[in-house]
Amino acid sequence: MNAVAPPEPVTPISYWPMVLTASAVLMITMGIRQSLGLYVSPLNTATGLGLASISFALAVGQFMWGASQPIFGAVADRYGPGGSLFTGAALLVLGLVLTPFVSSEFGLTVTLGVMVAAGAGAGSFSILIGALAQRLPPERRAFASGFINAGGSFGQFLFAPLSQFLIAGFGWATALFGLAACALATIPLSWPLRHKVEHPPSAAADLGLRQQLRVALRDRSYWCLHAGFFTCGFHIAFLVTHLPGAVDLCGLPASVSAVSLALIGLANIVGSLGAGALGQHYRMKWILAVMYGSRAVLVALYLIAPKTDITFYAFSIGLGLTWLATVPPTAGLVGKLFGLRYLATLFGLTLLSHQIGGFFGAWLGGLAMVNFGNYDWMWYADIVLASLAVLVNVPIREAHPRRVAAV
Repeated sequence: MNAVAPPEPVTPISYWPMVLTASAVLMITMGIRQSLGLYVSPLNTATGLGLASISFALAVGQFMWGASQPIFGAVADRYGPGGSLFTGAALLVLGLVLTPFVSSEFGLTVTLGVMVAAGAGAGSFSILIGALAQRLPPERRAFASGFINAGGSFGQFLFAPLSQFLIAGFGWATALFGLAACALATIPLSWPLRHKVEHPPSAAADLGLRQQLRVALRDRSYWCLHAGFFTCGFHIAFLVTHLPGAVDLCGLPASVSAVSLALIGLANIVGSLGAGALGQHYRMKWILAVMYGSRAVLVALYLIAPKTDITFYAFSIGLGLTWLATVPPTAGLVGKLFGLRYLATLFGLTLLSHQIGGFFGAWLGGLAMVNFGNYDWMWYADIVLASLAVLVNVPIREAHPRRVAAV
Protein backbone atom coordinates (compact mmCIF):
# COMPACT_ATOMS: atom_id res chain seq x y z
CA MET A 1 0.00 0.00 0.00
CA ASN A 2 1.28 3.46 -0.85
CA ALA A 3 2.12 5.86 1.95
CA VAL A 4 -0.34 8.68 2.50
CA ALA A 5 1.06 12.10 1.76
CA PRO A 6 -0.50 15.11 3.47
CA PRO A 7 -1.57 17.99 1.22
CA GLU A 8 1.03 20.70 0.85
CA PRO A 9 0.74 24.30 -0.36
CA VAL A 10 1.24 24.45 -4.11
CA THR A 11 3.98 26.86 -5.10
CA PRO A 12 5.11 27.58 -8.69
CA ILE A 13 8.19 25.44 -7.99
CA SER A 14 6.13 22.37 -7.03
CA TYR A 15 3.28 23.06 -9.46
CA TRP A 16 5.20 22.79 -12.72
CA PRO A 17 7.10 19.56 -11.98
CA MET A 18 3.81 17.82 -11.17
CA VAL A 19 2.09 19.12 -14.30
CA LEU A 20 5.05 18.36 -16.54
CA THR A 21 5.43 14.86 -15.10
CA ALA A 22 1.78 14.00 -15.71
CA SER A 23 1.98 15.50 -19.21
CA ALA A 24 5.05 13.41 -20.03
CA VAL A 25 3.36 10.17 -18.93
CA LEU A 26 0.29 10.94 -21.05
CA MET A 27 2.52 11.95 -23.96
CA ILE A 28 3.94 8.42 -24.04
CA THR A 29 0.79 6.39 -23.38
CA MET A 30 -1.40 8.40 -25.76
CA GLY A 31 1.31 8.76 -28.38
CA ILE A 32 1.73 4.99 -28.55
CA ARG A 33 -1.99 4.29 -28.53
CA GLN A 34 -2.91 6.90 -31.13
CA SER A 35 -0.27 5.71 -33.59
CA LEU A 36 -1.46 2.08 -33.73
CA GLY A 37 -3.56 2.74 -36.85
CA LEU A 38 -0.30 2.95 -38.80
CA TYR A 39 0.32 -0.73 -37.99
CA VAL A 40 -2.94 -2.00 -39.53
CA SER A 41 -1.61 -2.42 -43.06
CA PRO A 42 1.75 -3.98 -42.04
CA LEU A 43 -0.04 -6.34 -39.65
CA ASN A 44 -2.48 -7.34 -42.37
CA THR A 45 0.37 -8.05 -44.79
CA ALA A 46 2.38 -10.02 -42.22
CA THR A 47 -0.44 -12.07 -40.70
CA GLY A 48 -3.02 -12.25 -43.50
CA LEU A 49 -5.78 -11.87 -40.91
CA GLY A 50 -7.73 -9.32 -42.95
CA LEU A 51 -8.87 -5.78 -42.18
CA ALA A 52 -12.03 -6.85 -40.34
CA SER A 53 -10.13 -9.06 -37.87
CA ILE A 54 -7.45 -6.48 -37.16
CA SER A 55 -10.09 -3.75 -36.81
CA PHE A 56 -11.94 -5.93 -34.31
CA ALA A 57 -8.79 -6.38 -32.20
CA LEU A 58 -8.21 -2.62 -32.19
CA ALA A 59 -11.91 -2.05 -31.46
CA VAL A 60 -11.60 -4.29 -28.38
CA GLY A 61 -8.62 -2.12 -27.49
CA GLN A 62 -10.80 0.98 -27.71
CA PHE A 63 -13.26 -0.58 -25.28
CA MET A 64 -10.57 -1.90 -22.92
CA TRP A 65 -8.83 1.46 -22.76
CA GLY A 66 -12.08 2.91 -21.46
CA ALA A 67 -13.06 -0.05 -19.27
CA SER A 68 -9.69 -0.06 -17.52
CA GLN A 69 -9.88 3.58 -16.44
CA PRO A 70 -12.68 3.40 -13.85
CA ILE A 71 -11.06 0.24 -12.45
CA PHE A 72 -7.58 1.74 -12.19
CA GLY A 73 -9.19 5.03 -11.17
CA ALA A 74 -10.93 3.37 -8.21
CA VAL A 75 -7.61 1.82 -7.17
CA ALA A 76 -5.94 5.24 -7.43
CA ASP A 77 -8.72 6.91 -5.42
CA ARG A 78 -8.36 4.29 -2.70
CA TYR A 79 -4.59 3.71 -2.51
CA GLY A 80 -2.98 6.47 -4.57
CA PRO A 81 -1.98 6.58 -8.26
CA GLY A 82 1.28 4.66 -7.91
CA GLY A 83 -0.05 1.13 -8.21
CA SER A 84 -2.21 1.98 -11.23
CA LEU A 85 0.57 3.79 -13.07
CA PHE A 86 3.23 1.11 -12.49
CA THR A 87 0.91 -1.79 -13.35
CA GLY A 88 -0.15 0.01 -16.50
CA ALA A 89 3.45 0.51 -17.59
CA ALA A 90 4.14 -3.21 -17.20
CA LEU A 91 1.05 -4.20 -19.23
CA LEU A 92 1.83 -1.68 -21.97
CA VAL A 93 5.41 -2.85 -22.41
CA LEU A 94 4.51 -6.54 -22.31
CA GLY A 95 1.68 -6.17 -24.82
CA LEU A 96 3.86 -4.32 -27.32
CA VAL A 97 6.71 -6.84 -27.00
CA LEU A 98 4.43 -9.86 -27.48
CA THR A 99 2.44 -8.55 -30.46
CA PRO A 100 5.01 -9.52 -33.14
CA PHE A 101 4.91 -13.12 -31.89
CA VAL A 102 1.14 -13.66 -32.38
CA SER A 103 -0.51 -14.48 -35.69
CA SER A 104 -4.16 -15.13 -34.82
CA GLU A 105 -7.10 -12.81 -34.24
CA PHE A 106 -7.35 -14.06 -30.65
CA GLY A 107 -3.66 -13.43 -29.98
CA LEU A 108 -3.81 -9.96 -31.47
CA THR A 109 -6.91 -9.20 -29.42
CA VAL A 110 -5.12 -10.23 -26.22
CA THR A 111 -1.94 -8.22 -26.89
CA LEU A 112 -3.13 -5.05 -28.64
CA GLY A 113 -6.77 -5.26 -27.62
CA VAL A 114 -6.34 -6.04 -23.92
CA MET A 115 -2.76 -5.64 -22.64
CA VAL A 116 -1.65 -2.56 -24.57
CA ALA A 117 -5.04 -0.87 -24.22
CA ALA A 118 -5.42 -1.54 -20.48
CA GLY A 119 -1.82 -0.51 -19.86
CA ALA A 120 -2.30 2.77 -21.71
CA GLY A 121 -5.59 3.30 -19.85
CA ALA A 122 -3.90 2.96 -16.47
CA GLY A 123 -1.60 5.83 -17.41
CA SER A 124 -4.24 8.01 -18.98
CA PHE A 125 -6.60 10.91 -18.35
CA SER A 126 -8.70 9.81 -15.38
CA ILE A 127 -5.76 8.73 -13.22
CA LEU A 128 -3.47 11.64 -14.14
CA ILE A 129 -6.06 14.41 -14.06
CA GLY A 130 -7.52 12.97 -10.85
CA ALA A 131 -4.08 12.89 -9.24
CA LEU A 132 -3.34 16.50 -10.19
CA ALA A 133 -6.80 17.82 -9.27
CA GLN A 134 -6.37 16.52 -5.72
CA ARG A 135 -3.03 18.30 -5.43
CA LEU A 136 -3.98 21.69 -6.90
CA PRO A 137 -6.21 24.59 -5.82
CA PRO A 138 -9.43 25.18 -7.82
CA GLU A 139 -8.10 28.10 -9.85
CA ARG A 140 -5.26 25.98 -11.28
CA ARG A 141 -7.16 22.80 -12.13
CA ALA A 142 -8.69 23.76 -15.49
CA PHE A 143 -5.39 24.94 -16.95
CA ALA A 144 -3.53 21.94 -15.50
CA SER A 145 -6.05 19.58 -17.14
CA GLY A 146 -5.58 21.34 -20.46
CA PHE A 147 -1.82 21.19 -20.14
CA ILE A 148 -1.85 17.47 -19.32
CA ASN A 149 -4.14 16.89 -22.28
CA ALA A 150 -1.77 18.85 -24.49
CA GLY A 151 0.95 16.42 -23.45
CA GLY A 152 -1.11 13.57 -24.88
CA SER A 153 -1.58 15.54 -28.09
CA PHE A 154 2.14 16.18 -28.35
CA GLY A 155 2.62 12.44 -27.98
CA GLN A 156 0.49 11.87 -31.08
CA PHE A 157 2.46 14.54 -32.93
CA LEU A 158 5.71 12.85 -31.90
CA PHE A 159 4.87 9.15 -32.13
CA ALA A 160 2.96 9.07 -35.43
CA PRO A 161 5.95 10.12 -37.59
CA LEU A 162 8.30 8.15 -35.32
CA SER A 163 6.27 4.99 -35.88
CA GLN A 164 6.12 5.57 -39.62
CA PHE A 165 9.89 6.12 -39.72
CA LEU A 166 10.57 2.94 -37.74
CA ILE A 167 8.13 0.87 -39.80
CA ALA A 168 9.62 2.08 -43.08
CA GLY A 169 13.22 1.73 -41.94
CA PHE A 170 13.24 -1.33 -39.69
CA GLY A 171 9.90 -3.11 -40.04
CA TRP A 172 6.72 -3.06 -37.97
CA ALA A 173 7.94 -5.59 -35.37
CA THR A 174 11.07 -3.59 -34.55
CA ALA A 175 8.93 -0.46 -34.45
CA LEU A 176 6.76 -2.03 -31.74
CA PHE A 177 9.87 -2.95 -29.74
CA GLY A 178 10.90 0.69 -30.00
CA LEU A 179 7.53 1.80 -28.64
CA ALA A 180 7.93 -0.66 -25.76
CA ALA A 181 11.28 0.91 -24.88
CA CYS A 182 9.62 4.32 -24.80
CA ALA A 183 6.83 2.95 -22.57
CA LEU A 184 9.42 1.93 -19.95
CA ALA A 185 10.10 5.62 -19.35
CA THR A 186 6.65 6.04 -17.75
CA ILE A 187 7.86 4.14 -14.66
CA PRO A 188 10.39 6.74 -13.41
CA LEU A 189 8.16 9.57 -14.66
CA SER A 190 5.25 8.30 -12.52
CA TRP A 191 7.28 8.15 -9.33
CA PRO A 192 6.49 11.72 -8.05
CA LEU A 193 2.73 11.00 -8.35
CA ARG A 194 2.73 7.66 -6.55
CA HIS A 195 1.30 8.79 -3.19
CA LYS A 196 -2.30 9.25 -2.15
CA VAL A 197 -3.18 12.76 -1.00
CA GLU A 198 -5.54 13.15 1.96
CA HIS A 199 -7.67 16.27 2.28
CA PRO A 200 -9.66 17.53 5.25
CA PRO A 201 -13.03 15.75 5.48
CA SER A 202 -16.05 17.36 3.86
CA ALA A 203 -19.66 16.39 3.28
CA ALA A 204 -18.87 15.17 -0.23
CA ALA A 205 -15.79 13.30 0.91
CA ASP A 206 -17.82 11.49 3.58
CA LEU A 207 -19.75 9.67 0.86
CA GLY A 208 -18.43 6.20 0.18
CA LEU A 209 -17.66 5.17 -3.38
CA ARG A 210 -20.83 3.13 -3.77
CA GLN A 211 -23.03 5.92 -2.48
CA GLN A 212 -21.27 8.46 -4.71
CA LEU A 213 -21.83 6.20 -7.70
CA ARG A 214 -25.53 5.96 -6.88
CA VAL A 215 -25.76 9.74 -6.68
CA ALA A 216 -23.96 10.18 -9.99
CA LEU A 217 -25.95 7.53 -11.83
CA ARG A 218 -29.20 9.24 -10.84
CA ASP A 219 -27.99 12.58 -12.18
CA ARG A 220 -29.26 13.57 -15.65
CA SER A 221 -26.29 15.87 -16.29
CA TYR A 222 -23.88 12.99 -15.72
CA TRP A 223 -25.68 10.88 -18.33
CA CYS A 224 -25.62 13.80 -20.78
CA LEU A 225 -21.84 13.91 -20.39
CA HIS A 226 -21.70 10.18 -21.11
CA ALA A 227 -23.80 10.56 -24.27
CA GLY A 228 -21.67 13.37 -25.66
CA PHE A 229 -18.46 11.54 -24.83
CA PHE A 230 -19.76 8.40 -26.59
CA THR A 231 -19.93 10.43 -29.80
CA CYS A 232 -16.43 11.79 -29.22
CA GLY A 233 -15.08 8.26 -28.87
CA PHE A 234 -16.83 7.03 -32.03
CA HIS A 235 -15.37 9.89 -34.02
CA ILE A 236 -11.80 9.65 -32.72
CA ALA A 237 -11.50 5.85 -32.86
CA PHE A 238 -12.82 5.72 -36.41
CA LEU A 239 -10.30 8.30 -37.55
CA VAL A 240 -7.26 7.08 -35.64
CA THR A 241 -7.87 3.53 -36.89
CA HIS A 242 -9.05 4.16 -40.45
CA LEU A 243 -7.63 7.52 -41.53
CA PRO A 244 -4.63 5.67 -43.04
CA GLY A 245 -7.13 3.53 -45.01
CA ALA A 246 -9.02 6.61 -46.18
CA VAL A 247 -5.75 8.14 -47.36
CA ASP A 248 -4.86 4.94 -49.19
CA LEU A 249 -8.27 4.88 -50.94
CA CYS A 250 -7.44 8.26 -52.41
CA GLY A 251 -4.19 6.93 -53.89
CA LEU A 252 -1.98 8.98 -51.58
CA PRO A 253 1.23 7.67 -49.93
CA ALA A 254 1.39 6.40 -46.34
CA SER A 255 3.43 9.45 -45.35
CA VAL A 256 0.28 11.55 -45.75
CA SER A 257 -1.35 9.42 -43.01
CA ALA A 258 1.56 9.91 -40.64
CA VAL A 259 1.70 13.66 -41.26
CA SER A 260 -2.08 13.93 -40.86
CA LEU A 261 -2.05 12.14 -37.50
CA ALA A 262 0.88 14.27 -36.38
CA LEU A 263 -0.95 17.47 -37.39
CA ILE A 264 -4.01 16.36 -35.40
CA GLY A 265 -1.80 16.00 -32.33
CA LEU A 266 -0.03 19.32 -32.91
CA ALA A 267 -3.29 21.22 -33.39
CA ASN A 268 -4.77 19.59 -30.31
CA ILE A 269 -2.01 21.08 -28.18
CA VAL A 270 -3.50 24.47 -29.03
CA GLY A 271 -7.04 23.15 -28.57
CA SER A 272 -6.31 21.54 -25.20
CA LEU A 273 -4.59 24.61 -23.78
CA GLY A 274 -7.39 26.76 -25.13
CA ALA A 275 -10.08 24.53 -23.61
CA GLY A 276 -8.31 24.59 -20.25
CA ALA A 277 -8.05 28.38 -20.31
CA LEU A 278 -11.63 28.93 -21.50
CA GLY A 279 -12.94 26.58 -18.82
CA GLN A 280 -11.80 29.07 -16.19
CA HIS A 281 -14.10 31.76 -17.62
CA TYR A 282 -17.00 30.10 -19.46
CA ARG A 283 -19.43 27.26 -18.84
CA MET A 284 -17.82 24.05 -19.97
CA LYS A 285 -21.00 22.62 -21.46
CA TRP A 286 -21.02 25.42 -24.07
CA ILE A 287 -17.36 24.77 -24.86
CA LEU A 288 -18.24 21.11 -25.49
CA ALA A 289 -21.26 21.99 -27.64
CA VAL A 290 -19.16 24.23 -29.89
CA MET A 291 -16.49 21.54 -30.24
CA TYR A 292 -18.96 18.84 -31.28
CA GLY A 293 -20.72 21.18 -33.70
CA SER A 294 -17.44 22.09 -35.37
CA ARG A 295 -16.76 18.40 -36.05
CA ALA A 296 -20.04 17.97 -37.93
CA VAL A 297 -19.19 20.98 -40.10
CA LEU A 298 -15.61 19.82 -40.76
CA VAL A 299 -16.64 16.30 -41.82
CA ALA A 300 -19.26 17.75 -44.18
CA LEU A 301 -16.64 20.04 -45.73
CA TYR A 302 -14.21 17.11 -46.06
CA LEU A 303 -16.79 15.06 -47.98
CA ILE A 304 -17.26 17.73 -50.65
CA ALA A 305 -13.59 18.71 -50.92
CA PRO A 306 -11.14 17.23 -53.46
CA LYS A 307 -9.15 14.44 -51.82
CA THR A 308 -5.61 15.79 -51.99
CA ASP A 309 -2.81 15.79 -49.44
CA ILE A 310 -3.59 19.46 -48.68
CA THR A 311 -7.23 18.54 -47.97
CA PHE A 312 -6.17 15.87 -45.47
CA TYR A 313 -3.73 18.24 -43.79
CA ALA A 314 -6.32 21.03 -43.48
CA PHE A 315 -8.94 18.55 -42.28
CA SER A 316 -6.52 17.19 -39.68
CA ILE A 317 -5.63 20.62 -38.33
CA GLY A 318 -9.31 21.54 -38.03
CA LEU A 319 -10.15 18.30 -36.26
CA GLY A 320 -7.09 18.55 -34.08
CA LEU A 321 -8.32 21.76 -32.46
CA THR A 322 -11.09 19.74 -30.76
CA TRP A 323 -9.66 16.18 -30.99
CA LEU A 324 -9.16 15.43 -27.29
CA ALA A 325 -9.71 19.01 -26.14
CA THR A 326 -13.07 17.66 -24.96
CA VAL A 327 -11.29 16.00 -22.03
CA PRO A 328 -10.55 19.08 -19.83
CA PRO A 329 -14.14 20.43 -19.88
CA THR A 330 -15.61 16.94 -19.41
CA ALA A 331 -13.34 16.19 -16.44
CA GLY A 332 -14.00 19.69 -15.13
CA LEU A 333 -17.75 19.16 -15.26
CA VAL A 334 -17.48 15.86 -13.39
CA GLY A 335 -15.45 17.63 -10.70
CA LYS A 336 -17.97 20.46 -10.50
CA LEU A 337 -20.92 18.11 -10.20
CA PHE A 338 -19.51 15.60 -7.71
CA GLY A 339 -16.29 16.93 -6.21
CA LEU A 340 -12.77 15.54 -6.40
CA ARG A 341 -12.78 12.62 -3.96
CA TYR A 342 -13.78 10.06 -6.58
CA LEU A 343 -12.94 12.05 -9.70
CA ALA A 344 -10.69 9.33 -11.15
CA THR A 345 -13.50 6.78 -10.83
CA LEU A 346 -16.38 8.96 -12.07
CA PHE A 347 -14.41 10.50 -14.92
CA GLY A 348 -13.12 7.02 -15.72
CA LEU A 349 -16.72 5.89 -16.23
CA THR A 350 -17.35 8.71 -18.71
CA LEU A 351 -14.21 7.56 -20.53
CA LEU A 352 -15.71 4.08 -20.63
CA SER A 353 -18.69 5.52 -22.52
CA HIS A 354 -16.21 7.34 -24.75
CA GLN A 355 -14.54 4.04 -25.56
CA ILE A 356 -17.77 2.13 -26.10
CA GLY A 357 -18.28 4.67 -28.86
CA GLY A 358 -14.66 4.05 -29.82
CA PHE A 359 -15.30 0.32 -30.13
CA PHE A 360 -18.08 0.92 -32.64
CA GLY A 361 -16.08 3.57 -34.51
CA ALA A 362 -13.09 1.27 -35.02
CA TRP A 363 -15.06 -1.93 -35.66
CA LEU A 364 -17.79 -0.55 -37.91
CA GLY A 365 -15.18 1.33 -39.93
CA GLY A 366 -13.54 -1.97 -40.80
CA LEU A 367 -16.90 -3.58 -41.64
CA ALA A 368 -17.87 -0.63 -43.82
CA MET A 369 -14.67 -0.94 -45.81
CA VAL A 370 -15.05 -4.71 -46.24
CA ASN A 371 -18.72 -4.55 -47.27
CA PHE A 372 -18.91 -1.29 -49.24
CA GLY A 373 -15.33 -0.62 -50.30
CA ASN A 374 -15.38 2.87 -48.75
CA TYR A 375 -16.09 4.77 -45.54
CA ASP A 376 -18.99 6.95 -46.75
CA TRP A 377 -21.60 5.67 -44.30
CA MET A 378 -19.19 6.16 -41.42
CA TRP A 379 -18.72 9.81 -42.34
CA TYR A 380 -22.50 10.29 -42.50
CA ALA A 381 -22.93 8.66 -39.08
CA ASP A 382 -20.19 10.90 -37.72
CA ILE A 383 -22.07 14.04 -38.81
CA VAL A 384 -25.33 12.85 -37.26
CA LEU A 385 -23.75 11.83 -33.95
CA ALA A 386 -21.76 15.07 -33.65
CA SER A 387 -24.94 17.08 -34.22
CA LEU A 388 -26.76 15.09 -31.52
CA ALA A 389 -23.84 15.66 -29.14
CA VAL A 390 -24.37 19.41 -29.45
CA LEU A 391 -27.97 19.05 -28.30
CA VAL A 392 -27.27 16.63 -25.46
CA ASN A 393 -24.88 19.06 -23.74
CA VAL A 394 -27.46 21.83 -23.45
CA PRO A 395 -29.44 20.39 -20.46
CA ILE A 396 -26.31 19.90 -18.30
CA ARG A 397 -26.60 21.90 -15.10
CA GLU A 398 -23.50 23.98 -14.53
CA ALA A 399 -22.84 27.07 -12.46
CA HIS A 400 -20.75 29.86 -13.91
CA PRO A 401 -17.02 29.47 -13.06
CA ARG A 402 -17.09 32.63 -10.92
CA ARG A 403 -19.56 30.97 -8.54
CA VAL A 404 -17.35 27.97 -7.87
CA ALA A 405 -13.97 29.72 -7.77
CA ALA A 406 -13.86 29.48 -4.00
CA VAL A 407 -14.72 25.76 -3.84
